[in-house]
Amino acid sequence: MKFRCEREQLAEALGLASRIASGRVGALPALSGVRLQVKGDQLHLTSTDNDMSLQATLAIGGEKDGVALISAKLLNDIVRSLPEGKITVEAQVESLTVKSGRSQFTVPTYNAMDFPNVTPSTGPALSVSATELGEALRKVVRAASTDQMRIALTGVLMSGEDGSFRLVATDSYRLAVCDVPSIVVSSATRVLVPSKALGEVQRLLSGAKEAAIRLDENSVTFEVDGTQLTTRLLTNEYPTYKTLIQGTYPNNITVSREQLLDALRRARILARDQGPVRLHMSNNGLKVMAGTKDNDEFEEDIDAVYSGEELTIAFNSEYLAAGIDAIAGQDVIIKTSDPAKPAVVTGVGEHSEQYLYLLMPQRL
Repeated sequence: MKFRCEREQLAEALGLASRIASGRVGALPALSGVRLQVKGDQLHLTSTDNDMSLQATLAIGGEKDGVALISAKLLNDIVRSLPEGKITVEAQVESLTVKSGRSQFTVPTYNAMDFPNVTPSTGPALSVSATELGEALRKVVRAASTDQMRIALTGVLMSGEDGSFRLVATDSYRLAVCDVPSIVVSSATRVLVPSKALGEVQRLLSGAKEAAIRLDENSVTFEVDGTQLTTRLLTNEYPTYKTLIQGTYPNNITVSREQLLDALRRARILARDQGPVRLHMSNNGLKVMAGTKDNDEFEEDIDAVYSGEELTIAFNSEYLAAGIDAIAGQDVIIKTSDPAKPAVVTGVGEHSEQYLYLLMPQRL
């Protein structure tokens, strides 16, 4: 196997592949590798951890067809260390050589026969806007849990809801719900996709215009610009979430998104270890507070429009900032009913009903 290509082109593909390749202790060495296959003037890269896989195709100058399997991290580090320009990659029986200018690396390879067979999902392709899907994932994936003891909550629920595509994530302390009306799926669609995989999908979607989703009984594949990311679906039962969302919230405050994010950034200096930040809402506006008078204290007043009863409510500072950051637009609305009950954060404007971020309060 031998080919030539631009260093930047290969580095970008290897960056994705090395993130997918397994880094788990005890995993088969082959799973930490990236499979390189040259066919004519195309290079096919594949990496997997047995739950998630990546397949990418690059246009290259092929000189000799063949297959090689090498540590994804090692090859990624090598290629990124080289200067811009053309590089040559050649595989021998048990080694692989990378040349660029006067630099040359020769490193051992794995047995390519040990690499598992990787196949994408077989369902029909659903064409979607990469921009809209990427924005929906940006808003929702952040709310998924990372606790492997609660596997269902590490996934994002994707379903058909009133003719549109709905994404839902929760870690039991917060809930993010986003509807994408431009993506039309059957109301029978209901799958649970690992949030880790969707985080990688977000990277694939960046800068792309179109994407496709293929879904079958056990897996889902996202196709973006010649790259396919496939992940197994989670089979766990997802918790009922709709009952958490109240019909009405009597207290509403509208505030500048950027001003509130800036105030929260300052408040979090004192709200250590994900400690609470307190919001005092009244007709005079919004007061952001953190710390205690017995130790250290932060206060900042922000102009806001409020309707409802004067109240003070506390939230996990990190979770609140994440919810505010997810909102697009200049202003956000925080809706509350009681300091002890969940609050909802939404945007302002025509499409504000398509996304909400529900957050459990903390005790004062």
